Amino acid sequence: MFKIIKFDIYRKIVKIIKKYKNIVIARHISPDPDAIAGQIGLRDSIRLTFPNKNVYAVGAGVSKFKYLGSLDKVDVTQIEHALLVVLDVPNFERIDGINGLQYDAILKIDHHPPLDIVGDVDWTDDTKSSTCEMLINLLLDTKLVIDLKIANALYTGMVFDSDRFLLGTTTVGTFLTVTKLLNKLPVDITSVYNNLYYKDMSELKFYAYLINNIVISDNKFGYIFIEKETLDKFGMDASSPSHFVNDFYYINQLVCWAFATYDERLQLYKVNIRSCGPDINEIANKYDGGGHKLASGCRIKKKSDVEALMKDLDAASKVYNDNE
Repeated sequence: MFKIIKFDIYRKIVKIIKKYKNIVIARHISPDPDAIAGQIGLRDSIRLTFPNKNVYAVGAGVSKFKYLGSLDKVDVTQIEHALLVVLDVPNFERIDGINGLQYDAILKIDHHPPLDIVGDVDWTDDTKSSTCEMLINLLLDTKLVIDLKIANALYTGMVFDSDRFLLGTTTVGTFLTVTKLLNKLPVDITSVYNNLYYKDMSELKFYAYLINNIVISDNKFGYIFIEKETLDKFGMDASSPSHFVNDFYYINQLVCWAFATYDERLQLYKVNIRSCGPDINEIANKYDGGGHKLASGCRIKKKSDVEALMKDLDAASKVYNDNE
């Protein structure tokens, strides 16, 4: 039964891709490798499979992940009757780069709990480690083309979002997907890990700052506010702290933690939240954010609202500890 359902959604995905000449692939704001690699991998696959289609991967790029490939600089307001492909994001508010796009249908592929985006063709599965895991299976099990470049990108997204296959969303299916991929193509695993995890000394000094300045409550909730002056001191930008938030797993004194980084250009706080205990995605949703039960984020204008979020996370940590 599972195989029938799986191949039915694959058939629907390929059918709707075939239907549209103009295809725009989008994902969430503040993208991580799962989002960007998924975009670029699916775009390149569709271009190779259907050379006469106009396929664009849109949104703001991140210089740290430019090795995954280039996004498209295109005026989406000039694209008509498009298929909008939404990857790795469950709510419209967090889609990046589609303002003014005239689309006729939505294809959604996502591993987050569902929110307000419902695709005309919708493959949402929050049991998967990553959107890239879903895309690897799609490409391997259909006639959509996958080459070595695409495979390297999608494997990168899978490794990142599963935190090197350490998180609870890693399943037997995850490893079966990796096995299928490696049997098909010689993915350069060493380069994937080097690109993701090699750091400059300035980044390590900033990491030391985070360790030394995070505030930890009696409820094992940790938080830190990172202002522009601190970023400038260490040569970081507003996206840099998000690259370190997963490094705070496996600390005995933490069940939940949050980094609030002020982005001067956007004039708001980017908040990265992680947990190894209390569910946090519903709290993030309350502040117009979103994500997974144990990994979420928000963008918040007022510092007082960020402080309120921190209080909610601390309270959730207390409840979790009291029930343990």
